[in-house]
Amino acid sequence: MSAAEAAGVFHRARGRTLDAFPSEKEKEWQGPFYFLQGADPQFGLMKAWSTGNCDSGGDEWGQEIRLTEQAVQAINRLDPKPKFFVLCGDLVHAMPGTPWRKEQTRDLQRVLGEVNRDIPLVFVSGNHDLGNVPTAETVEEYRSTWGDDYFSFWVGGVLFLVLNSQFLFDASQCPALKQAQDQWLEQQLSLARQRRCRHAIVFQHIPLFLQSVDEDDDYFNLTKHVRQEMADKFIEAGIKAVFAGHYHRNAGGTYRSLDMVVSSAIGCQLGKDTHGLRVVVVTADSIVHQYRSLDQLSEEGIGDELMALLQKK
Repeated sequence: MSAAEAAGVFHRARGRTLDAFPSEKEKEWQGPFYFLQGADPQFGLMKAWSTGNCDSGGDEWGQEIRLTEQAVQAINRLDPKPKFFVLCGDLVHAMPGTPWRKEQTRDLQRVLGEVNRDIPLVFVSGNHDLGNVPTAETVEEYRSTWGDDYFSFWVGGVLFLVLNSQFLFDASQCPALKQAQDQWLEQQLSLARQRRCRHAIVFQHIPLFLQSVDEDDDYFNLTKHVRQEMADKFIEAGIKAVFAGHYHRNAGGTYRSLDMVVSSAIGCQLGKDTHGLRVVVVTADSIVHQYRSLDQLSEEGIGDELMALLQKK
């Protein structure tokens, strides 16, 4: 599927918002709903990881195709339907400018094109989508393929913010782009601070932290200075939760009133978790989530506990 063809299938973010949701209508609380979070389909990593050649390997991705197809089939069978399905980065394994990137992207877009059209897809950029050190060129390539790298949207009275976490990791090659996101984020957090939304939630690829805000710096988290600054900003603005991927394992913790939720991968697992998705139910008072394996989601749906929350008035 070409970028032009994908534009006709996906609701891609443009102008810092997502046109799948008419914002004025969606700013009103309409009762409990749920969405799905996935992360790291990362077409090509399973072969690369198995051979120990993560830098230039990844010339096969049949396993990831089958897993993502299973996820799509399970999603399409859900009743009621989720409000949206967000993919928190590392859509493909091949970095910008490396072999297999176009082919991996084409195959992922083809599989995702089978998601029910009534379930909008929300794309979040990861380090493999932009490069570990993004440039203006890699950001533009991502935007032309998947849509804006940061944006906001409203669903059912809840404000959602999608961030480009590579700007928080290393923006040395594109400082002006980071500054633009910083300014935009301040405007969005100002809206959240005014408490005009029932909840406010952030999506990004790299977690602020994996377990604790004061943990050591690691490849899989943001540096202490950055994570502390961002977490404090989020809490001051009333952000309830940050959902991320990147770790290829389930993790997370709480810092003051902020939940950091790290979801494992649709694709390659680096721990003991199973391939899966996270089901997130939003009620008037809380945000409740469970990670469900693809087999669970296929056979049992979102589960009785979460379904009961949806049915509460």
